Amino acid sequence: MENFFALIPAAGSGSRMGDELPKQYLSLAGKPMIYHAVRTLCSSPRLACVFVVLASGDGEWLRHDWSDFSGKLVVLECGGATRAESVLNGLQAAREAMSIDDGDWVLVHDAARPCLDKMQLDKLMDELAGDEVGGLLAVPVADTLKRSDSSKRVERTEFRENLWQAQTPQMFRYKLLVEALSKTDGVTMTDDAGAVEALGLHPKLVLSDARNLKITYPQDLALAELILGNS
Repeated sequence: MENFFALIPAAGSGSRMGDELPKQYLSLAGKPMIYHAVRTLCSSPRLACVFVVLASGDGEWLRHDWSDFSGKLVVLECGGATRAESVLNGLQAAREAMSIDDGDWVLVHDAARPCLDKMQLDKLMDELAGDEVGGLLAVPVADTLKRSDSSKRVERTEFRENLWQAQTPQMFRYKLLVEALSKTDGVTMTDDAGAVEALGLHPKLVLSDARNLKITYPQDLALAELILGNS
């Protein structure tokens, strides 16, 4: 029987937020931002364990109370220089900490997506549990896309048909994910699906919605708080 695990890479600094505190710890609805993603994942009875990958010596994590999740949450201080490196390090450390089979599923989720809800999470697992490759939550691109030149003037309008905006979690089997991330050869991968695509595989897109937003800029925090307040 296949098991489901979740992994949150949280070793980055989130420099675009313009704050000295790493983005995952910024206050959101009275809690550090990462708390909300941890709560949603740990609340799922289908997930056997939730791993959080931190930078070595991350003292900020210890300033907060995680006792509500002590039965399911495992902290791994093995973050790397890039997101892909943190995920790969976390996968390898997770197997040392717990029995994970090659065919078990791993859901990699961004700490900066605090508004993931149970319905989106269940939909991802339901649609991918029997898939040969795996996949990710995503939404079709609705806005008109403009590509700019170096002076920030429109160079051209991009054709948006069949374009999707990738979200997380992204769900792949343990062995495949380790293989994909081990073969990035220094190429910057902004998500795990990209590494799987580089193997010649085609992850499945699972329809999500805009509420599962990523916190990138300070103004995103206010929108996320509204979403959490109405969930």
